[in-house]
Amino acid sequence: MFAHYFDFVMRWVLVLALFPMAFFWLRRAWRIFGKRDYSEVALKRGESPPRPEKWATLVGLINLAAGLVVLGTALGALRGVGPLQNPQSWIAVAGSTIWIKIFLDFIISRQAHPMNLGRKKKKDSSAS
Repeated sequence: MFAHYFDFVMRWVLVLALFPMAFFWLRRAWRIFGKRDYSEVALKRGESPPRPEKWATLVGLINLAAGLVVLGTALGALRGVGPLQNPQSWIAVAGSTIWIKIFLDFIISRQAHPMNLGRKKKKDSSAS
């Protein structure tokens, strides 16, 4: 009996949590495409890459796609239409979308910040 209520509550928590997630990702896509604000593009430890505009289109598309998929999944789960009638289906779609977005953001942030291999050059103290 308790497991049934727990399952019911957890499904509602998940479906309601999808709306702020979709809002956040769609807002980031709007900032990138609409306002040309590249301050949140490919961040690594809170720092933007040297040329964030190079990565802006890709990051914007990822945020737009993930936001639309999560929003559609949440709306479909609430309405109970199509293939999203089964809770396992919409939970799988939402979970896969979240993880794919996390991995893609991580990969892009690492690609946008070049690694400096080799010895670090000493700064010339006599030049100051």
